[in-house]
Amino acid sequence: MNQTTPTAVAPSRAQPDCLLTLAVPQALEEEILDALLALPALAPGFTVLRGQGIGGHVELTSAMEQVQGRARRVMVQVAMVQSHVPQLIDALRAVLPSPQIVYWTVPLLVFGRFGDLS
Repeated sequence: MNQTTPTAVAPSRAQPDCLLTLAVPQALEEEILDALLALPALAPGFTVLRGQGIGGHVELTSAMEQVQGRARRVMVQVAMVQSHVPQLIDALRAVLPSPQIVYWTVPLLVFGRFGDLS
């Protein structure tokens, strides 16, 4: 994997205040997860969900996707500090410059855990 090193970001103790969602073609799943794992200061943890993309800009690569009219996607969600989003997006874009990877953020009103971390 061709990797660029982003400017260092100290691990943040700040509470996450936004949820970044990446919608990634299934074929790029391992590459995006490897890229995120290489950036623990920006993405210390994330959730991976299965999804489907529908729309005019979605590439339907397999015969099944063409028949169904929707493409398999992997949705990666990162609860993070909003000020770190541009740096994470830039680092991921440098590794995977695909127009088929889309992202968005939404405000995260509450983030917590049911117990203490050991």
